[in-house]
Amino acid sequence: MRIELATAPGDPARPNEDWAATVLPAAGRGGVLVVLDGVTPPPGNGDCVHDVSWFTARLGGALTELSGSRRDIPLSGILAESIRRTADAHRDTCDLSHPRTPQATVVVARWDEEVVEHLVLSDSVLLLSSPDGVVRAVLDDRLDRVPRSVLVSDSVADAVARNREGGFFTAAADPSVASRAITGRTPVRDVRALAALSDGASRWVETFREGDWGGCLALLRKAGPQGLIDRVRELERADAAGRTYLRGSKTHDDATAVYVEL
Repeated sequence: MRIELATAPGDPARPNEDWAATVLPAAGRGGVLVVLDGVTPPPGNGDCVHDVSWFTARLGGALTELSGSRRDIPLSGILAESIRRTADAHRDTCDLSHPRTPQATVVVARWDEEVVEHLVLSDSVLLLSSPDGVVRAVLDDRLDRVPRSVLVSDSVADAVARNREGGFFTAAADPSVASRAITGRTPVRDVRALAALSDGASRWVETFREGDWGGCLALLRKAGPQGLIDRVRELERADAAGRTYLRGSKTHDDATAVYVEL
């Protein structure tokens, strides 16, 4: 088994709000990967004494521990319990009802000798490659389907679409959001490799159109996660004005990639 992980902050002066981990059980059978992308709140927003990095570390730690130790619980149940534990850690000090209470996108994959389970919530990406090289992207595209008019400002998006029916969902303080995640199971014999990307790393495909998801996995196989992130940074620097595909306000975003060959 080959496992590689890399992460890089979008701005060295700010904490990296992504979080990633992998687990190999002591029994030597199977494993787990977890990738979170923390949602940066607008300045002065959030009503929480904890920053997003605190939240992703808490949520990611719970996801990693429970995914590895409680294989009797499906990943949606693992996410619900992890959100509950994290909320309990700060509900006495923070307003968890605020729409910008700390939150994150989530990717979890767990495998054993028989099956690969997956869970994706919001706009991070999971890639699954079959033995014959066909790559399938597991995507939660609800944010992409929200009308642009709703995303015209943070306040409108928070009031109309964030963690609301007809909008998009992230892991924040409500355990029931776990039922909104994209989940599935694939026989392990049909998976040769898998990869998880925060949206800062998936820009190689989704923003700069350097190739498709198959090409992205091929780059990961050849150059590793750091090679993918380095290439994204090169593309961002070459397009510092942000003209390419209306990337948004961030020249660089936190970027994380995990690559696994079974």
